[in-house]
Amino acid sequence: MTTHQETRKLPYTAQQMYDLVADVESYPQFLPWCAAARVRGSSPVEDGNRTGELMDAEMVISFKVFREKFGSSVTLWPDDMKIDTEYLDGPFKRMISNWTFREAEGGCEVDFFVDFEFRNRILQTAAGVFFNEAMQRIVRAFERRAATLYS
Repeated sequence: MTTHQETRKLPYTAQQMYDLVADVESYPQFLPWCAAARVRGSSPVEDGNRTGELMDAEMVISFKVFREKFGSSVTLWPDDMKIDTEYLDGPFKRMISNWTFREAEGGCEVDFFVDFEFRNRILQTAAGVFFNEAMQRIVRAFERRAATLYS
């Protein structure tokens, strides 16, 4: 099991950061190792009193000789400013991630959590070695993208 959790305060609105993360099809423009991304379909979703959008998304990750495609169910909760992602198919045994966006003085706070495990033990071992560095690069990529779009 490999997990990462962090909270960042950024000088952008919660809505701006929510929109940036929700724009899955733009990921190849700025995320490291993301060779392609697309939304295969979407539909409205309800959970109690809240409504959102359920997207079926697909990404291609490429790193040196490793190239894998995987699918995820991405649930956008605009009223709650939350995005939940759950693995559907591909090289993982399990993968979930959650984003939460809150207004804060001078900008917003972004909470990010990811938990994943590869099916292949060799990939899982390699991921464990580079995991923290990879997560830092991904978070910095979102921050740089926000600066490009909103500064």
